[in-house]
Amino acid sequence: QVQLVESGGGLVQAGGSLRLSCAVSGRTFSRSGMGWFRQAPGKERELVASISSGGSTSYVDSAKGRFTISRDGTKNTVYLQMNSLKPEDTAVYYCASYSNVYGRYDYWGQGTQVTVSS
Repeated sequence: QVQLVESGGGLVQAGGSLRLSCAVSGRTFSRSGMGWFRQAPGKERELVASISSGGSTSYVDSAKGRFTISRDGTKNTVYLQMNSLKPEDTAVYYCASYSNVYGRYDYWGQGTQVTVSS
């Protein structure tokens, strides 16, 4: 019943910006931590940014200063604002919901492609 629907990916030139959105249903959004992951071809999935139910945020070193994760409780939506994009940011980006019961991210969006051209 938990569903995450992503949008906002696309093709952008290096130095440009994109905002990814993830609408969440089927889980108490205000009590759930959320994360954005990415996976590039031939690479392992990595956590890019996370935000707790209390609003604290964390970022992978390569994204610090460029990416911002946020959440809107009225829309049950989490965002990833990506600025100063680099070709190495190219990947499929997934949003995920954290389970307080299992202690892990357990539900995932379908993924949205982000391609940054040089």
